[in-house]
Amino acid sequence: MRTRGTITHRLRSRLAALSALAMGAALAVAIPAPASAAARVDNPYVGATAYVNPDWSAKAAAEPGGSAIADEPGFVWMDRIAAIEGSAEAMSLREHLDTALDQGANLFQVVIYDLPGRDCAALASNGELGPTELGRYKDDYIDPISEILADPAYANLRIVTIIEPDSLPNLVTNAGGSAGSTEACATMKANGNYEKGVGYALHTLGAIPNVYNYVDAAHHGWLGWDSNFVPAAQEFKKAATSEGATVSDVTGFIVNTANYSALKEPNFTVGDTVNGTQVRQSKWIDWNYYVDELSFAKALRTELVSQGFASNIGMLIDTARNGWGGSHRPAGPGPQTSVDAYIDGGRIDRRIHAGNWCNQSGAGIGERPTAAPEPGIDAYVWAKPPGESDGNSAPIDNDEGKGFDRMCDPTYTGNGRNGNNLTGALPNSPLAGHWFSAQFQELVRNAYPPLDGTPGGGTDTQAPTAPTGLTVTAKTSGSVSLSWTASTDDTGVTGYDVFRGGVKVGSTTTTSYTDTGLTASTAYSYTVKAKDAAGNVSSASGALSATTSAGGGTGTGALKAQYKNTDSSATDNQIRMGLQLVNTGSTAVDLSTVKVRYWFTPEAGASTFGTSCDYAVIGCGNLTHGVKTAGSAAGASHYLEVGFGSGTLAAGASTGEMQLRLNKSDWSNFNEADDYSRSTTTSYADAPKIGVYVTGALSWGTAP
Repeated sequence: MRTRGTITHRLRSRLAALSALAMGAALAVAIPAPASAAARVDNPYVGATAYVNPDWSAKAAAEPGGSAIADEPGFVWMDRIAAIEGSAEAMSLREHLDTALDQGANLFQVVIYDLPGRDCAALASNGELGPTELGRYKDDYIDPISEILADPAYANLRIVTIIEPDSLPNLVTNAGGSAGSTEACATMKANGNYEKGVGYALHTLGAIPNVYNYVDAAHHGWLGWDSNFVPAAQEFKKAATSEGATVSDVTGFIVNTANYSALKEPNFTVGDTVNGTQVRQSKWIDWNYYVDELSFAKALRTELVSQGFASNIGMLIDTARNGWGGSHRPAGPGPQTSVDAYIDGGRIDRRIHAGNWCNQSGAGIGERPTAAPEPGIDAYVWAKPPGESDGNSAPIDNDEGKGFDRMCDPTYTGNGRNGNNLTGALPNSPLAGHWFSAQFQELVRNAYPPLDGTPGGGTDTQAPTAPTGLTVTAKTSGSVSLSWTASTDDTGVTGYDVFRGGVKVGSTTTTSYTDTGLTASTAYSYTVKAKDAAGNVSSASGALSATTSAGGGTGTGALKAQYKNTDSSATDNQIRMGLQLVNTGSTAVDLSTVKVRYWFTPEAGASTFGTSCDYAVIGCGNLTHGVKTAGSAAGASHYLEVGFGSGTLAAGASTGEMQLRLNKSDWSNFNEADDYSRSTTTSYADAPKIGVYVTGALSWGTAP
């Protein structure tokens, strides 16, 4: 079992500062120490339910054939400081984590990717921080991420990190005067900021008990040569013992991140010969000792252990885009007329050169995410979300620090890093990380193993069995919680749709669902249907009648909400408000059990929302916030829900002011005039149309 220390001194200091602020304001809000995490495990993927990123899933499902993989889990990329807080187009890190909890997931995957002088050998993925901005990397990037991941609300999530793709391998291969070397990589090797940054990230994040750090280790076509293999392992050890880090901060390593190298080459081995000539002498293998990622990952693991890493480290392999299926996939070995004909005719990886990395033509979806597929391999994962571009094929002005790399230009004839070959890149590609529809569709067509409904993938027409055992597990005056027995399917159930009175009200990937925004003392009829990846839908479950609790939707608990309107316009593109909670009772209240709901209607425009906390006496970092659908009540089809990560509210105390706002993702205007919870008061007053819920039950206010 790997050991971890307590939260770093820097993080402890910030938590202490928050506590001091709360006490100084006479709030009596205690910020407790982080909750005990779930028991640490050797392989975080075994028995885990991984988070599905809804931002990526929606894009995938909208593409032809994309529904077959839209529910696959993948990594969330923190590729710049602004990604931590999110934007109108993308959820923040905290919103992703909260959504993971809502999904019932217990595994969350995130890429840490913003080193100073990032990716010194590839302009397309350059970052925002200059070569010397190590201090900013620590203070403005790693520390805020660590504070979020250490939130007790996420203590039961297994949080897997990938630490800085492409950084340390560049120091081995591109900083020493070889054909692929660059001045930028030489600079980063000289100043040591890659090693220091990786070490700081490992040390800081590794101190959080439920975080599992995996360091990026390139791929076999980068580090598989004798001149690179052992030096790379030594470089990884150097970084893992920098800036306070130790090898115990490393759970394992990942290979093939965002790359295309084949998982397995079934038609030849590195020991084959053709007419007495070793296949290592072929132009494709070029004296490399490894021909695929699985053999490389296993060998690298052995070398890393010999360098001093723990004997139980695990390896991850990114299989998101290395399937290489479709009509061009070889059916067997190539002809033995020459060593090159043998390799080129039989190799699964159809790239022009193994050094080509940008938006590769002919690539396909690879093995689906799988836990413990081979000894020493913790999982096959999707680190690079399929459909996200590797880089732009022509110059594009942007504010993300991303340059134009000719390796993304299909007309470029190459450089020393790819043997002066054509790049094999797809045309008309957008900036790195932006959605590339044409690439996604090609990946789906060329998937291996094939996807249902694609050529070679068969057609799945069998629907899942109907859910059984539908029952009510809890109810309040405004909600009903349901559970049921799982359905079965020949290829696997991907989710369930929940219907109220024959109208779909929500979906879930688990066997439970809570329907909210209901009317007190009212009977509702529910059914549930199962669905699979091919879009087949089961028959409905048996109908279940459920009656909400009495009480007219009015809470009578000890908490009350107070509100003031901080937005003079009812028709602009944001809803702004000030909120605070007051404990009118005689005992303290555990804030982690409390949710506050502000009901509104978005009118026309986008159906997704961004939310922000601009200021809170107890600290915006202690708040969670997001928009949820509430039904069809007048003025209350949606609500902003505000939660608290931790703390207690003493009897007679107030949380103090919390300034919040929300917007539609397309920034279209609202009309707040008829919103259920809105008031025109500009100073704090009791707000009976804002709901306060404690452990799911209405404690204050009148629900719509």
